[in-house]
Amino acid sequence: MPIQLYVSGRIQFAAMATPVSSASSSKSTPPAYSEGSIRVLKGLEPVKQRPGMYTRTDNPLHIIQEVLDNAADEALAGHGKKIKVTMYADGSVGIEDDGRGIPFGMHPEEKAPVVELVFTRLHAGGKFDKGTGGAYSFSGGLHGVGVSVTNALSTRLEVSSHREGSSARLTFSAGDVIEPLVIRPLEAGERRQGTSVRAWPDAKYFETAVLPMAELTHLLRSKAVLMPGVTVTLVIEKTKETQQWLYKGGLRDYLMQSLHGDPVIPLFEGAGHADKNADNFAEGEGADWCVAFTEDGQPVRESYVNLIPTSAGGTHESGLRDGLFTAVKGFIELHSLLPKGVKLLPEDVFARASYVLSAKVLDPQFQGQIKERLNSRDAVRLVSSFVRPALELWLNQHVDYGKRLAELAIKAAQSRQKAGQKVEKRKGSGVAVLPGKLTDCESKDISHNEVFLVEGDSAGGSAKMGRDKESQAILPLRGKVLNTWEVERDRLFANNEIHDISVAIGVDPHGPDDTPDMSGLRYGKVCILSDADVDGSHIQVLLLTLFFRHFPKLIDAGHVYVAKPPLFRVDAPARAKKPASKVYALDEGELVAILDKLRKDGVREGAWSISRFKGLGEMNAEQLWETTLNPDTRRLMQVRLGRLSFADTQGEITKLMGKGEAAARRELMELRADDVEIDV
Repeated sequence: MPIQLYVSGRIQFAAMATPVSSASSSKSTPPAYSEGSIRVLKGLEPVKQRPGMYTRTDNPLHIIQEVLDNAADEALAGHGKKIKVTMYADGSVGIEDDGRGIPFGMHPEEKAPVVELVFTRLHAGGKFDKGTGGAYSFSGGLHGVGVSVTNALSTRLEVSSHREGSSARLTFSAGDVIEPLVIRPLEAGERRQGTSVRAWPDAKYFETAVLPMAELTHLLRSKAVLMPGVTVTLVIEKTKETQQWLYKGGLRDYLMQSLHGDPVIPLFEGAGHADKNADNFAEGEGADWCVAFTEDGQPVRESYVNLIPTSAGGTHESGLRDGLFTAVKGFIELHSLLPKGVKLLPEDVFARASYVLSAKVLDPQFQGQIKERLNSRDAVRLVSSFVRPALELWLNQHVDYGKRLAELAIKAAQSRQKAGQKVEKRKGSGVAVLPGKLTDCESKDISHNEVFLVEGDSAGGSAKMGRDKESQAILPLRGKVLNTWEVERDRLFANNEIHDISVAIGVDPHGPDDTPDMSGLRYGKVCILSDADVDGSHIQVLLLTLFFRHFPKLIDAGHVYVAKPPLFRVDAPARAKKPASKVYALDEGELVAILDKLRKDGVREGAWSISRFKGLGEMNAEQLWETTLNPDTRRLMQVRLGRLSFADTQGEITKLMGKGEAAARRELMELRADDVEIDV
């Protein structure tokens, strides 16, 4: 059986496992594996067994938000003006809206009441059919699990729907119907339409059953801000407290109330949405935004997609960043404001920006069920295409304000470059300090921090300028790293590069059976960044050998990654309705696919130009950021072991990396060469 140390499917090491003796295999009888071993989870069982896959389990706020988002979707579609949230004394939460009401007739295919399907069936909803004829053009509910997850994780859930002169009521317990659907005509004076849901979250699924009131209040206030004219009410039964939000204006007042510093220039706000004649986007897609620039204070940043808060950001925020940077950079170049030797990067413009961004995307793709991050690639271009021209016009209409903003960005660039040139001592007072070649990040949160081990000082310079200084650190390596497979652990620090890697990461060398002190780990991701050619692959293998042999717990815990820079760049000419563009290809296969697409787009054969990168040093900072460092567009692959343990691989890896194993290595290559992907 082959075992593999691989990076997302691409084999880095391959070897044959040592055969297991019959004596050892007979000591224990493995459990029977037959047709009866396969279990099929039905209904809402997957949610109950793995709630963390569908919602946050620290508290029940997200399952309440699923119901709230449905009410907001009705208002977003223009069918409601009121949303009321009630915190009952018994711990339950009620959400009422005056929308169209959930249909409660029989589903034509499923032969069950629609309202029952919505609350008991995963991936059942009215938000999959986008565009003309659909129940919702824009909505936050898109994955189709929504309120069925709320139902599954509640001890009791009551639903009432009012529509078309009738009222329907249905009650569930732990996702199952306990009081069947009852339909009756509406009485005089009774609410004519809308949906009411009251849920009792099941405490056993959450770390705490208490809802975070500050977070809930902020969520309700933001819904009101993003839907001018819609009244949002919060009632707390125990304290008899009532809060109500109704905003008539836009995002400006909301952002001004949240800022921690005085704006350098007036707030830049605007909106842009595609019309029916737009070529690249659906009618109504676009964004509303308000941006403030401050010299001090913690930046305030909030973003939403179809009213869903995206606390982890995503591609719509990348579009805002791109639009702001491109406009400010163009203004600075137009007025020749950039001092000699200063290189402006997106982070310099974005570093002091506070903003509220509300994007409308027809069919957004989120990362995971809780929808904290938008992954839709087109959203970068969507938001940028509206923000950039609006800011360019505004800056050229307000030149004095534009120069103040340029001064702020240039100051940030100068500070960044000065920090990058700082050299620290190798040792001080007997205590190891960070290596002088390391350009560290600002954040101390290791879950977000990354360090890139970069091949060569030239590529390291581009990476330093192109990185996100908040969370990305750069450690340039000189030449090829020592093959450490046969180096004793106490001799490792004789090599400067390995010493610097260990000190920068914050973990000492160790073996697979050791228990190293991981409390000093400084980065959640240790990323190998080498050229896309054969020499780069060799350096990659040498670094993987180092981590496999002397830092195995980093691999075991999933901290080691390999960055995949492109090998080719294709410059495509402008064609019908599409401007000239630059496209990057990881390898020959992707290059062929790109050229095939250009031919299908009507580009004349040979009208494009193809560049092959000899190394990372040929990329400028912007190219390296766009292709290899930007979390939204890069390809970063995690290093994992195959099915066997570290001990099982020792003999076979010795054949690959041992100095006196030429004959064994030749034999292994002859037998297993077809199992390994190589770039020759």
